[in-house]
Amino acid sequence: MDISNRMALEVPLISARYARRFIEFMERRGVKRSALLNDTNITDAMLDDPDASISMQEITSVLKKADWLMNDERAAFQFGQQLDLPSHGLLGFAVLGQNNPRQLISMIVQYLRVGLPLMDMELNSTGPTFNIRLLDTWGLGELNPCITKMYMGSIHRVSAEVCGHFDIRFAFSARRDANSWQSLATDCEFHFDAPCNQITMTLKGQPSQKDNVGLQFLLARTRKLAGQQNGQADETLMQVREMIMSQPGRPCTTGNIARRLDISTRTLRQHLASAGTSFRELRNEIRENFATLYLRDTNVPLESIAEKLGFSDQASFTKAYRSWTGKTPGDARKQSQKSH
Repeated sequence: MDISNRMALEVPLISARYARRFIEFMERRGVKRSALLNDTNITDAMLDDPDASISMQEITSVLKKADWLMNDERAAFQFGQQLDLPSHGLLGFAVLGQNNPRQLISMIVQYLRVGLPLMDMELNSTGPTFNIRLLDTWGLGELNPCITKMYMGSIHRVSAEVCGHFDIRFAFSARRDANSWQSLATDCEFHFDAPCNQITMTLKGQPSQKDNVGLQFLLARTRKLAGQQNGQADETLMQVREMIMSQPGRPCTTGNIARRLDISTRTLRQHLASAGTSFRELRNEIRENFATLYLRDTNVPLESIAEKLGFSDQASFTKAYRSWTGKTPGDARKQSQKSH
């Protein structure tokens, strides 16, 4: 491993709340905290600090110890299932602020890339069907199955509000049979020894009636808006949103998006106007949402946030964020830290 990779492993990237929840999960299974934290720099004070972050190196050290202590190969998936919307911090609030249930899937992928960057994800959609492929960018080796199961469990949990059937494929073997795995989630089909790790899911025809009042409100509002808007314009709006959200750091212009949709820029503008917005408003809304997410729930430097969101430099990002919110990015981050 070269020096840059070793340095990356030592950077505090992952919120301590995930480590705390995992350790509590293992404690309920009879594994002592000291056995997991031994030979690491993770302290109880860090685990109890909502603003603390832990490095990839420390997280993988804990997971390696836990992996061989788990007496059930399904345990990592079960832990992932416990990571519902509130467990991901601001993810729940960010998701509930979106205007369409389709955006839930895109927001999950984008947030996990930032808040829990143990793996990267590749999102594709065809109509109401979404496919998320997990990508091992860290070279996790023997830990790949464990972390993959955690991600799959959490993606299933937070997506189940708006998606129905799930097809989960693991690129490794299992000792237990498919029925044993399916007992964890009756709406899932599990497959092993697949070419890659991926989950495929389909939006429900009718939203789930769970006790999540905020999400019910979101879905009800979305249905009302959808009924008021032109169908073609609404579909274009959703497609443009997904394109911007899936690659927020790349140059994104009206002409670029129009070419990808195989329509003229004039038609694109007309569709967005019929949906009550414009390309500029849409892009700025998405940029603001992601910027606020980065600032409040991560320690990512301002310069890196600016780059991820497609700004030429930090000064341009600061100017834009001030125009959106009335605050500088630095002020927003400080205010968030004080409120915790």
